[in-house]
Amino acid sequence: MPGIFWVVPAAGVISVIFAVLLARNVLKRPTGTPKMKEIGDIIFQAAWVFLKRQYTTIAIYSVAVAIIIGVLVGLLGGTEVEGLSQFDIGWRTGVAFLVGAVCSGVAGFIGMYIAVKSNVRCAAAAQKSLTEAVNVALRGGAVSGFLITALSLIGVTVIFFAYGGATNPQIAPHLIVGFGFGASFVALFAQLGGGIFTKAADVGADLVGKIEAGIPEDDPRNPAVIADLVGDNVGDCAGRGADLFESTAAENIGAMILGIAAYAATGNIAWILFPLCVRGFGMIASMIGIFFVRAKENENAMKALNRGYFVAIALSVVGMAVTVYFMLDNWWLFGAGVVGIAASVVIIFITQYYTESRFKPVRDIAEASKTGPATNIIMGTAVGFETTLATALVIGISLLLSFWMGDMSGVHGAFGTAAATMGMLMTCPYVLSMDTFGPITDNANGINEMAGAGPEVRKVTDRLDAVGNTTKALTKGYAMVSAGLAAFLLFQAYLDRVSFIKYGESGLYNIVDIARIEVFVGALLAVMIVYLFSSWAIKAVGKTASKIIEEVRRQFRADPGILAGTSKPDYARAVDITTRAGLREMIAPGLLVVLGPIIIGVVFRFIPGYDAAMAVAAVLMVGTIGGIMMASYMNNGGGAWDNAKKMIEDGQLKDDEGNVIGKGSFAHQAAVVGDTVGDPLKDTAGPSLHVLVKLLATVTLVMCPLFVVV
Repeated sequence: MPGIFWVVPAAGVISVIFAVLLARNVLKRPTGTPKMKEIGDIIFQAAWVFLKRQYTTIAIYSVAVAIIIGVLVGLLGGTEVEGLSQFDIGWRTGVAFLVGAVCSGVAGFIGMYIAVKSNVRCAAAAQKSLTEAVNVALRGGAVSGFLITALSLIGVTVIFFAYGGATNPQIAPHLIVGFGFGASFVALFAQLGGGIFTKAADVGADLVGKIEAGIPEDDPRNPAVIADLVGDNVGDCAGRGADLFESTAAENIGAMILGIAAYAATGNIAWILFPLCVRGFGMIASMIGIFFVRAKENENAMKALNRGYFVAIALSVVGMAVTVYFMLDNWWLFGAGVVGIAASVVIIFITQYYTESRFKPVRDIAEASKTGPATNIIMGTAVGFETTLATALVIGISLLLSFWMGDMSGVHGAFGTAAATMGMLMTCPYVLSMDTFGPITDNANGINEMAGAGPEVRKVTDRLDAVGNTTKALTKGYAMVSAGLAAFLLFQAYLDRVSFIKYGESGLYNIVDIARIEVFVGALLAVMIVYLFSSWAIKAVGKTASKIIEEVRRQFRADPGILAGTSKPDYARAVDITTRAGLREMIAPGLLVVLGPIIIGVVFRFIPGYDAAMAVAAVLMVGTIGGIMMASYMNNGGGAWDNAKKMIEDGQLKDDEGNVIGKGSFAHQAAVVGDTVGDPLKDTAGPSLHVLVKLLATVTLVMCPLFVVV
């Protein structure tokens, strides 16, 4: 065992302690006025009810899928590991799936719980100063960020050694792929269910509240406002927490599989443990970065967050160098790791350019709003599609550079892409902290609005809310590009696994022939899955939002005192409608992604003359490419629409005479429509596509034995 491996358990334990101390610091802070506490409690109870229902549903499906995996792999998988029967391989894979699913579920609950407890405290802190509010929001977000990533690191490490990693390190990574599949499975449903809930509530609240009734956002007279605030937590916190948990777990396992070939050649287990150690140093670097966030009262909070991020980046480079020096002594692989770290920085700036109101894309959308909703939507769509260029260039150049460095290192080029992916994931705890910062500040803004905190306090939380929109967009861009870098890594891991099953060693099955008809058909079906999944996810938001719109209109008609402010709306009914509809609508698109690759592979397996493993390889690669490009359009286009609306609400848009065009104007109404169109793209379908891309990889890795005829 390499001496430096101590950093893995140390980083895991220290991160948990750090998160607990941050949680204590946040929870000791005041909750504000009794009215603010009351609203915070309502949000917490509603979010808790939704998550319990959601994860009960997911648990039932998870147990069923684990049993099916165990049976199918046990019966059809063939004996791929000497000394283990088909039955042994099947039950171990099923158990690993369940462990990954449970850990992912816990990650989702952690993300939601801490965020909801932080938002009312952030609202109260905003009454003191911007600095205090930033501290509460970031520390609350960091609790989730560090607990979730620590859970991922500890989970992969423990199951690796539990499955014989110390004695058979070349075998164990193949046995733990079920862990990544379980994490991906839960993450997809968590992201989908939370995304449908949050955007249906948001759309319903905006269209009836802002457009029809002419009342402000987060107005307490709106029956959907609590559901909207709850949605920020179950979608952006629980869903994204599960998403990045499975990202780090699945990509870690894929990198470990690629290290097997180097281990076989050298006998050095460091090649397999390298990804774990890199992530350990990344967690320490991110922890130190948090301490460097010191917001100034008249400063854009984004600058303060960026300072901490760049400290984490610099320390990550140092950590990569230390890991490479002590474990591999191969500086080409250090270069590949730095390529991944640099890619994370570049994509952060690209996302900021396309989603912040300081820059041309968002300003163009706001200008287009002057002539109505149609021109707003046309411009926003164009901006979203344009972002695919930068995304493709960042991923493509990073892969080419890291693969070349992997070749120059004397190891397979694919291990260079693995080093790049691990480099990019080093700052995951910090990025996830920034992501959770977004919904905390959004909820704090809503709580202050509902509690009547006053315009001066709202100015503080409005500023933080706009920054939060950007941090959420940054995290989506980060998750998307990490999926892109990991795509080739996981594709190579799949080919290595096929080779291992078919020939008993890696590297022999390494060509996918695009001239074969089953490859073309597999690629065609993969793109179909991406588009059909997106369609069903967006349609689910529309159908659920329609129910909320009808309910809000019904309450306004039935009780005129609601709009007059003399009676309270029925928040609970709106939450219940959104919960039931959201959970019902998440099932079909989720099962499409899980079952699609399996059905394609099994069908081709039993048709004579076709190579099922090659057809599934096409599904994996082309589905990944299609999903990344679609997610780029949805995430960045939706974020740009949202901040164009906020730009108008902040009074930054002017007419030809220099007069401010603000809230309630024709341009503002057009921007609200554009924002409403972008909502299900950026917060439901787009983030879910990140999980889809990685789920395609994990499901094909786990079910690989079904597609190979030995």
